[in-house]
Amino acid sequence: MKSTHKILFPLLLCGLLCGCTATPQQSAQESESKAESQPKSETPLPEVEILPAVGPEMPTLAINTVSRDPDIMDFVTKPVARHVAEAIASWTPGYVIPPEPYYETCQVYLTEMKDSGLPVPAEAEVKVRGNWTTTYDKKPLRIKFTEKQNLGGLHDGEAFRNWLLLAGYKDGSLLRDKAALQMARGILGPDGLYAADAKLTEVTVNGEYWGVYLLTEPNSVNDARIALTEPEEGYTGTDIGYLLEFDGYFFNEDDLHQFHVDYADNAPLKPYDGNDGSGRTITCLPKGMFDEKQDVGMSIKSDIYSKEQHDFIADYVNNVYRILYSAAYEDKAYQFNADYTKITETDDLTPQQAVEQAINVDSLADAYLIAELTCDADIYWSSFYMDADFGADGDKKLTFEAPWDFDSSMGNKDRCADGTGFYAGNIVPDVDGVRYETCNPWLTVLMYEDWFQDVIREKWTKAYDSGLFKDTIDQIRTDTETCQEAFKRNYKKWNNLIDNEIFANELAPKSKLCKTHEAAAEYLADWLEKRVAFLNDAWHS
Repeated sequence: MKSTHKILFPLLLCGLLCGCTATPQQSAQESESKAESQPKSETPLPEVEILPAVGPEMPTLAINTVSRDPDIMDFVTKPVARHVAEAIASWTPGYVIPPEPYYETCQVYLTEMKDSGLPVPAEAEVKVRGNWTTTYDKKPLRIKFTEKQNLGGLHDGEAFRNWLLLAGYKDGSLLRDKAALQMARGILGPDGLYAADAKLTEVTVNGEYWGVYLLTEPNSVNDARIALTEPEEGYTGTDIGYLLEFDGYFFNEDDLHQFHVDYADNAPLKPYDGNDGSGRTITCLPKGMFDEKQDVGMSIKSDIYSKEQHDFIADYVNNVYRILYSAAYEDKAYQFNADYTKITETDDLTPQQAVEQAINVDSLADAYLIAELTCDADIYWSSFYMDADFGADGDKKLTFEAPWDFDSSMGNKDRCADGTGFYAGNIVPDVDGVRYETCNPWLTVLMYEDWFQDVIREKWTKAYDSGLFKDTIDQIRTDTETCQEAFKRNYKKWNNLIDNEIFANELAPKSKLCKTHEAAAEYLADWLEKRVAFLNDAWHS
């Protein structure tokens, strides 16, 4: 999410800066298999001394540049996402636009506390990634290895070329993304759906200590991550897989990789607030040119090569939403034709069956629970992923998976700050909480269907009874205790629990009061305990 340095700024820019997903040029949603064909560098690699882990608390990931240019550290200290820098320049007189993120050739190795990790340096390209997070001193990073590597045993030891380091700069606990992904894997995993694996690591750059990061996976199309049918380069047929993001940044993509969604002609939705909507309705799109609400469409994150593919998936997504809305608000059943290009009303299906033919219902219930658990401030804007596979082995249903971006969640931003209240299918405020109200239509549209609530209730009960949420809360406290010295080193380096003016206005009051890692982590654990208790009262069978 954005950090507003001024209270007022041009409305045109407001939608631009919400969220902290990657820009089109920086997107981590790249095909692993296509990246494999990229040539290896022919530059001889200098020898690198393998140093032990910084401390015994967690592994150390070392990044060492091949270049020894005196200004080489600029690649991790200066870049800012171009669209963010241009927006800042528009309201900041004299602001000099810094370089946009660029790759630097490096050698990377991971030193574990025991004989594992990546003990031999491997060649990789490394750069800053993100949107507003690129303006912070401690920036998130992307690692793109020349050859596939496994890091730290993540994802059951699978080797990949692409990995991420999340900085967690405005999360005083440095544990929100880790905790959210742990719960997401426990919820999505039983349904065969993807959520990134992750582990804490300390990072050094050219031997300089760079802090505690979360080593994790990008949401990339790959048989071992998000398994979708990938087209050969230049293939123009529609019988492929499509990875999509519900995305307020969609207009930054090229025309082939973005599209508008009309959400059943912006039909009103009843918010799920625990009080039958309180007599209110909400839409997710602006109602006119003077409406401050921003348009949120779809970004296509997978490789496509033709207008035919673009138009096919755009029409498909619009029609899927219309099927959901018609079932929930008109008690009508619509179904696709044989080639998934049109829908027609039918008496052969119930409205519930129509929905079940169009989407993976389990995945949408999972997505709701993850969003409701975390009260993620981004849900109306970005970092909400879905996909559909029309390949020979694809089920041709819209599926929700790959949850992302939780540094503003779980009480860090003022959303359900006391841990109570319904959020994910409810009316939510914009990033600043002062200009407009909106919703995530995908999470809202089915919330008053009794059968869908039964699915949610069954999934919540199973996850709760498995101990998933208790285990996550216990892990927060365990990490806080066992990694205490590593967290101290991080805040000695960055001190942003104290010097947090750049994002302090984004924090909830209790979060803003946390001036030590222990306090920030305990606030997170306490908030999550309250949240789980509230949702258990609501959803446990």
